[in-house]
Amino acid sequence: MKLQDLLGNIECVEQVGSLDLDIAGIEFDSRKVKKDFAFVAQRGVHVDGHKFIDKAIEQGAAVVVCEEMPSAFPENVAFVKVADSNKVLGELAAAFYGFPSRKMKVVGVTGTNGKTSIATLLHKLFLLQGYNAGLISTISYKINEREETASHTTPNALKIQELLAEMADEGCEFCFMEVSSHAIHQKRISGIEYAGGIFTNITHDHLDYHKTFAEYIKAKKAFFDALPKTAFALSNIDDKNGLVMMQNTKARKLTYSNRAMADYRCKVMESHFDGMLLNLDNQEIWTRFVGLFNASNLLAVYATALELEQDKDEVLAIMSNLQPVQGRFETIRSLDGKFAIVDYAHTPDALKNVLAAISEIRTRNEQVITVVGAGGDRDKTKRPEMAKEALLASDKVILTSDNPRTENPAEILKDMEAGVAPQYKNKVLTIESRRDAIKTAAMLAQPGDIILIAGKGHENYQEVNGVKHHFDDKEEIKNCFGIED
Repeated sequence: MKLQDLLGNIECVEQVGSLDLDIAGIEFDSRKVKKDFAFVAQRGVHVDGHKFIDKAIEQGAAVVVCEEMPSAFPENVAFVKVADSNKVLGELAAAFYGFPSRKMKVVGVTGTNGKTSIATLLHKLFLLQGYNAGLISTISYKINEREETASHTTPNALKIQELLAEMADEGCEFCFMEVSSHAIHQKRISGIEYAGGIFTNITHDHLDYHKTFAEYIKAKKAFFDALPKTAFALSNIDDKNGLVMMQNTKARKLTYSNRAMADYRCKVMESHFDGMLLNLDNQEIWTRFVGLFNASNLLAVYATALELEQDKDEVLAIMSNLQPVQGRFETIRSLDGKFAIVDYAHTPDALKNVLAAISEIRTRNEQVITVVGAGGDRDKTKRPEMAKEALLASDKVILTSDNPRTENPAEILKDMEAGVAPQYKNKVLTIESRRDAIKTAAMLAQPGDIILIAGKGHENYQEVNGVKHHFDDKEEIKNCFGIED
């Protein structure tokens, strides 16, 4: 593709050199640049790509896109100055891959909790209706049933456009994707034309990155501010910031709620360990999901399907057969009647929601034993809150390691212990080894008791000192229960 065509409607501050160049690819990592590539120098969180312009040219870059021009201009290399390299990377990638988001309906899901469940269930629902569809989620990237393990909740701008192009090539009519606050703030979703956006909720998370809750809200809101008037904006008004998200959007505004008047409404009629009966949009439906938070997720799925012009009766019929997403309220029962629930809940609000779901079902004749940790190199302020939420709704709590990453696990646990009020000291154990913590919970449990293992869900590794080791909460509890796959 010619450079002048690639730049298209991109606003350039300054240009040096010929734009009549054939561009073979785009890259922001100088180590991956090849002959006739365009190198985009980004100012990242930890690294400034401008420092690697010379390296990119050595690798064969034909053009450099940057925010700051160099003092000297090598021959046969074009330079394009832009105001925001992060934004332009996505726009260039979209142009290079032929604007794939225009060839399908892309729906983004953002919020603290529920993103993975909603995006994954929408993908499955549309496949079961006979459509070709793509998925970009925390767990995996999917083109129809073909799957690639995900590296980030929302990948970098180049990867996103590459995935969308593959989806378009394979005839996908829809793509459902999680949109993280990091991705919004870093402009990774630049160049995507959305057909719709969904807001789930916003709670305590990622303050290590955004610094303040106000900045976190601002990042989420920016996604809806950018939606075109041809799109829909579907917001959960059970969250106090649900209406805030839609204040400045040009998109068609829609609401959903389990509690208030809204465009789409849902009520839990019955709850059991194997599912719940919902009154969804004035029609009763049995689902295999548990908890008010899942009722909210399913309502968002239903509303989105209808906004994408799907048949109501067909959608409801398929929804009654959908299964919970991997690592989200997955239940395992021992031969002697102990229950274990493995869930990805890794924020105070998510943990509170899962424990509330358990509380809706339990008889009060059993114990709830919660095994929970907190990740290293992440928001430290939520650590005592995680312990506090666990203690409020559990009979016993075992504080343990999550993914300590580069932090000392003992220091993380000290931060969590700060959330243990004096009256709760006698029902808390601290066991640094996650394996030993799960074993202890299994030994303490009696038939009928409920063990919640929170924080890692679908993850099959534990990251210690920057190295990932195989570790799967489901495998561990099954071993304790003597269950063989």
